[in-house]
Amino acid sequence: MRYGAFRRRPLDDGLPRARDPDALRRQHLLRVRGRSVAWVPPLLVLVSILLVDWYTGGEFRTVSWIVLVPGIAAAICGVRGTAVFAVLGLATYVLADHAWPRLYQTGLPDFILVGVGGALAVLACAVRVRGERRMLHMRDVAETTRRTLLRPLPPGWGGLDHAAVYLAADAVARVGGDFYDIQPGPHGTRALVGDVQGKGLGAVEAAAALLGTFREAGYHERELATVAARLEIRIHRHGLHLAALEREDDDREEDDDRIDRFATAVLLSFPVAEPDTVEVVNFGHEPPLVVGPLGVRSLPPGHGLPLGLGELAHMDGPPPTLRITLAPGETLLVVTDGVTEARDGAGVFYPLKSRVAEGLLADPSLAAPDRLVAHVRDGTLRHSGGHLADDTTIFAVRRS
Repeated sequence: MRYGAFRRRPLDDGLPRARDPDALRRQHLLRVRGRSVAWVPPLLVLVSILLVDWYTGGEFRTVSWIVLVPGIAAAICGVRGTAVFAVLGLATYVLADHAWPRLYQTGLPDFILVGVGGALAVLACAVRVRGERRMLHMRDVAETTRRTLLRPLPPGWGGLDHAAVYLAADAVARVGGDFYDIQPGPHGTRALVGDVQGKGLGAVEAAAALLGTFREAGYHERELATVAARLEIRIHRHGLHLAALEREDDDREEDDDRIDRFATAVLLSFPVAEPDTVEVVNFGHEPPLVVGPLGVRSLPPGHGLPLGLGELAHMDGPPPTLRITLAPGETLLVVTDGVTEARDGAGVFYPLKSRVAEGLLADPSLAAPDRLVAHVRDGTLRHSGGHLADDTTIFAVRRS
């Protein structure tokens, strides 16, 4: 399975899925060869009730249980299907009840019960379908927002072999602030991976502001430190702009101030004249892993603060630029905290470095960006049981 720079493909390998809406799961389960079979369960229940009623004595009548049929249909069928079963159940009740001698007929009270039950089932189904449509619409809005923010990147973009995957958190239709991009330019190819604090459109706005600045500064500026400084200035200006508008963040906590929004990030540069060198500026992010034939190692932790907090700490200039040498075939792996903070049932964090080392030992070709991203994705979902507490981005890159 090959991943482009931004491609959300369904996980068809049997793994648990993050944020798979009930509506979509129901559609998959109740279709056979593309045809809906949602009508089968309520029909089987209806037939079963009739058979039980027919083969039991007159003193034990089960025909009034038909009220369950439209209720079952309301949970899995559409409004029209539920209405059909409500009418069918009422008609079936009349025929089955009148087939018995008058002495054993359940009569008008149960007739009213079946009729009212069918009407309520149709109403409940309408409410359910409306809620599902709204949920799917919200998911589509979140998907569109993410695709607008994270532009697709062609294979080999900027002379880099790259792969990435984004997994949304369990919070339905709550987009987060994960971001990444690759920007080739006359001074080399630059890459940026980060995570804005918080969720919702406020986090997306901040991520969009940072990406816009990165795409311009990453192309024009010669020094990576200048690009880093431009990013710090941009998020500060973004906060001042929002404060001037006196807008409030819809998803903020009680003590959360929009002007104090920050972002952790890793800024990478692949200089043209130095094919074995990578420059790294770390803004308070988890240090990248280097994965290759020599094993797995972590880069030194950056001493920089997250973007947006540099001025509060009275820092003079951006964090220091780290220059590292990569051997042929080595890949840089950068993940957001959705991976490092993924927990299993016992509350244990996902051991990213050790799991990657184990996978590399079993399969030396795991250092390829597409295979590495797939391995980390699968491992994270298995470890967390598919329940991600935060949006998750896995990004791998190396020179082609």
